[in-house]
Amino acid sequence: MARVTGIGGVFLRARDPKALTAWYAQHLGIQLSDYGGATFLWSDEVPATTGMTTWSLFPSDTEYFGPSPQTAMVNYRVDDLDALLTQLAAANVSIDPKREDASYGRFAWITDPEGNRLELWQPLP
Repeated sequence: MARVTGIGGVFLRARDPKALTAWYAQHLGIQLSDYGGATFLWSDEVPATTGMTTWSLFPSDTEYFGPSPQTAMVNYRVDDLDALLTQLAAANVSIDPKREDASYGRFAWITDPEGNRLELWQPLP
């Protein structure tokens, strides 16, 4: 049977795609390709073959996405959550004070300039 084997892409609506793309490049280090988007290769994961992408549905009344009416949230794997949060705070990025430690990693949440809540995840070694 044919099946889904991973997440092929994440697409967000933006009032100003060029400015928001630049924000993601500057603050989250997302390197843009010539086509204007980013490609994340599994070979980038350290150690190799340890990465994963999760797909999940939430009830329409979930509070997990924060108080905004957004219908999607992206979880970004990061290599050093504390260092990234320090950088983001220095750049006056909106950071949720909540943190979560789980058996599979550490989590924090930020909001981009257009009000999209993002989840940052540092997997455990």
